Amino acid sequence: MTDVALITGASRGLGAALALALCDTHHIVAVARTTGALEELDDSIQARGGQATLAPMDVTNADAMAHLCRGIYDRWGRLALWLHPAVHAAPLAPAPHLAAKDWQKSVAVNATATATLIPMVAPLLGTEGRAVFFDDPRAGEKFFGHYGATKAAQIALARSWQAETARTGPRVEIVTPAAMPTATRARFFPGEDRAALTSCAEEATRIVSLL
Repeated sequence: MTDVALITGASRGLGAALALALCDTHHIVAVARTTGALEELDDSIQARGGQATLAPMDVTNADAMAHLCRGIYDRWGRLALWLHPAVHAAPLAPAPHLAAKDWQKSVAVNATATATLIPMVAPLLGTEGRAVFFDDPRAGEKFFGHYGATKAAQIALARSWQAETARTGPRVEIVTPAAMPTATRARFFPGEDRAALTSCAEEATRIVSLL
């Protein structure tokens, strides 16, 4: 039976790198909003001899994600892996000046979508699959109010699920990636020397080796 990896947030950065790191051993179901970037990822996967199913959709669209999960069940019956690097990085701002629209989108993508997806994906993982979340412990740092608070909420939820399934499965992993030259990091640290950062491909290889 084919091992299938669902990657939510697969079009660029760590998500795309994880897809490429896994495509030799897994069929990749790649979810992201940007169709063009997904198609470029698919070209790269095919060049390596792998296969992918592209799902150009927003993780906050519960109906679309439910339809996708039903399609995964109908085609393969299960998932071996779910990796969830999808994140919204709102502009940095002092706590008294957080824009309502940025806060709402941060909550929707980083927290609510995760809470919505877990009950959809858990049955596909069964007792043997693995879910992987990516911590970024910036909660409480100055100007990171939108991102830090909602990312912390996401990881707190993942830790609860991890504790609840420790004996029964699926296995829930929480990984803290190294600093990488992603678009998210560039937004947070403009002007940073990106050459000093760990490449997404190198970090993806490290993370996959842990699974």
